[in-house]
Amino acid sequence: MSKKDEKILTLHPAGKKGINISLTKYNLIKDAMLQIIHKVGETTYQDLSDQLERDLQPTFDGRVIWYVVTVKLDLEARGVIKRIPRTSPHQIRMKK
Repeated sequence: MSKKDEKILTLHPAGKKGINISLTKYNLIKDAMLQIIHKVGETTYQDLSDQLERDLQPTFDGRVIWYVVTVKLDLEARGVIKRIPRTSPHQIRMKK
């Protein structure tokens, strides 16, 4: 299998079935997402997704927002980021 064809099975924080997606796209979204969260500390999901869409959509092959949702849930399930309880709109930060 070539690097271009590699897939990752994502996880879901509620234990639901994961989705197989392109590892290249996963890493692109993950790296950009973590860079933003590291920079700002805490962010709303809406601000994060808006920024990623602005930054990536012009050259991204696919719908950025779909990948943002999938990767965000995966990173929550893996304990990398955390949804802050009782926030509206919901906020995200790095897990300590």
